[in-house]
Amino acid sequence: MIPQQSQTQQPTPVTPDHWATRSPDRPAVIVPDGQVLTYRQLVDASVDLARTWRGLGLLPGDRVALVMENRVEYPIVAIAALRSAARLVPVGSHLTDAEMAHVLAHADARVVVTSSRLRPTVERALAECPAVEAVLVAGAGSGRFTLARGGKGSPSAEPPDDVGQGSAQGDFMFYSSGTTGAPKGILRPLPAVTFAEGDPLTRGFREAWDFTPESVWLNTAPLYHAFPLQVCSSVLRWGGTLVLTERFEAADFLDLLATYRVTHLNLVPTMFVRLLRLPAELRQHADTSTVRYAVHAGAPCPVEVKREMMRWWGPVLYEFYGGSENIGMVLITPQEWLAHPGSVGRPQPGTVTVLDEEHRPVPPYTRGGVWFEGARRFSYHKAAEKTADVSDDEGRATLGDIGYLDEDGYLYLDGRRTDLIVSGGVNIYPAEVENRLSAHPAVFDVGVIGVPDEEFGQQVRAVVQLEEGETPTPRLAEELLAFCRERLAGFKCPRSLVFEAELPRTSAGKLLKRVLVEQALR
Repeated sequence: MIPQQSQTQQPTPVTPDHWATRSPDRPAVIVPDGQVLTYRQLVDASVDLARTWRGLGLLPGDRVALVMENRVEYPIVAIAALRSAARLVPVGSHLTDAEMAHVLAHADARVVVTSSRLRPTVERALAECPAVEAVLVAGAGSGRFTLARGGKGSPSAEPPDDVGQGSAQGDFMFYSSGTTGAPKGILRPLPAVTFAEGDPLTRGFREAWDFTPESVWLNTAPLYHAFPLQVCSSVLRWGGTLVLTERFEAADFLDLLATYRVTHLNLVPTMFVRLLRLPAELRQHADTSTVRYAVHAGAPCPVEVKREMMRWWGPVLYEFYGGSENIGMVLITPQEWLAHPGSVGRPQPGTVTVLDEEHRPVPPYTRGGVWFEGARRFSYHKAAEKTADVSDDEGRATLGDIGYLDEDGYLYLDGRRTDLIVSGGVNIYPAEVENRLSAHPAVFDVGVIGVPDEEFGQQVRAVVQLEEGETPTPRLAEELLAFCRERLAGFKCPRSLVFEAELPRTSAGKLLKRVLVEQALR
């Protein structure tokens, strides 16, 4: 539960500027290759960058695209955007030239900030983006930026407070991960707050996970995803230290926990599986004693996987459900989860309603569409019809997921509406089948989809990635199907099962089921 703040309690100013004055040499960002960015350096560099944008003619609400790997300059750009009322568009560094060009053009980006490593990709993409006026390139871990294309970028003549603590706050304009189609730009009204005040989401993160100046947050996820960038920006507002890596390697991850005395971290369930598959001796000697909050989301977590992680790390796993649209958030503590295994929690704050096909509320334990009441306003950029599909006239909005509530108001998810399998007129929820198969020791990852069936319309197919060392054979396939039949009704069990060397997941851990369906239909 998020604690309620006292009416008389005055929170610490929620800007890095406060810490730059109070503890200028405190590490704000650490990259394990030896780069360290202090709070003083973070603030000075973000102010300089924000004023450079002013010199380039950027106005409040203008888009700045960021194409960069995880490195010390990434948080500098994020803080510069927040302090200058810009809309920062984080762009996936793994995108192809054409995909990147689409996002840059669709977002109406005026400036692009990148690194020397990714500059060639950006330059190729810019051939399709004539509206981009300038490109800035980060130095070699220096926290400074060079104008590589466009205007002169002289500092603004406006007073320094134009990008100081009293300036209007900017926002992030994320593009959805495209798990069910092309990525969509998520556009929200700029928050009506100053940079010093911070938006409610920033404060909510701090209250949910107790950020303090002693917090050390380990982030291995790409910062171009919504939650990693938002939460890392929040940590910097509250004086904590970020430890950034570019990728997740299970054994190295455990070393980082001990080396940096990590107190907070974010993971996805596939990371849990990789950690649990490490040799028992390595796990036994790993020091996880400093971890207080291991926050996970991004994909459903099988109950047994989470139980096993809790037996190892203790009750420190905090789960949340939300989306890049920021229409609402559902949270659950370890203690609540143990009492409601499989749940993703209750909304904090607000209300979640489950509605049937007629848009009517349903009783507890009845599946339907999950809708957030009083959702924050947003729109899909240049896609009014898609915005209308996910909102109603009563102020509710949905991420397109299916689930149900128990009698205590705890939410359980069954996957996205687009993933629902209808076989012979009966609804089948892939998450239920995936949870069963993932419990088999030979299974590393699994996705369940519907494929065409002449008689029933659709039939259930399981796509399985095996554990290292396991061999895909017809006998093992039959064993897995029999494993399903032990616990699931016959109509829910897969009618076919195929093995793949690796399942397509985004870098945030989301399974790309549309890719599995496309592969099945070839």
